[in-house]
Amino acid sequence: MTSILTNNSAMVALQTLKNINQQLGKTQSDIATGKNVANAKDNAAVWAISKVMETDQSAFKTIQSNLNVAEATVATARNGAEQITNILKEMKELAIGGANDAADHGKIQTDIAAKKEQITAIINGSQLNGVNLLKTNPTGTNTAFTVLGSLNRTNGTVATGASNIAVASVNFEGGLDLTTVAAVTDRATAETAIASIEALINTAVTGAANLGSSGKRISDQANFVGKLADSLKSGMGALVDADMEESSARLQALQTQQQLGIQALSIANQAPGAVMSLFR
Repeated sequence: MTSILTNNSAMVALQTLKNINQQLGKTQSDIATGKNVANAKDNAAVWAISKVMETDQSAFKTIQSNLNVAEATVATARNGAEQITNILKEMKELAIGGANDAADHGKIQTDIAAKKEQITAIINGSQLNGVNLLKTNPTGTNTAFTVLGSLNRTNGTVATGASNIAVASVNFEGGLDLTTVAAVTDRATAETAIASIEALINTAVTGAANLGSSGKRISDQANFVGKLADSLKSGMGALVDADMEESSARLQALQTQQQLGIQALSIANQAPGAVMSLFR
């Protein structure tokens, strides 16, 4: 039956065309944004997961930057400790040179005193951004320097737990007592100074080694956090990024369907007009 009031064929063609246009609009949006899920409307569950991953990825990048600064801070102290070890070695050699009656003990003592002052200057100057791990209180108030190493998210919860890395002060300010080195005035005092310097060298070597271990731990954690951030970025891409090859092929197919839909609607709209020929 043909009706001039109700055109069922045109309604079907119109709904089909609307559906095609809707899909075409979504495909064009995917291509323009590069994302299959650009907002919560596209897919609420996937969008929510991707946003949590996005905040974590951004946080890990910031943590990595902080760890790099912390690594430089520890490296500054380690370099200072290694330099102090070398100076103590030179002091030991001077004291050994004074362990004979023919040595110029006055000149040797002058050199040793100068090296003591140099060690004190290194202890006070081995700081980065106000943090000095050679002092008793590296930050001015704490005996350790602490940096955030990671944020651990428990499955099924929105809460995160902080994982910190604490680097203890080697405390050369209090533990490296240069007053224990006796003044070299003769062979006997030179031999006494040698024993005292040996103890100081052991303290300096232990402190430098501890700082080296802490620096390596921070460096490894920074590398891990960086890789974790990259993994999260790849995961987000797998969730929300559009497949551009697929989207391009779909766009061409939908454009063809759109043209056919318009043609079908045009034919359906012409059908009632054909009835008029019956009345001629």
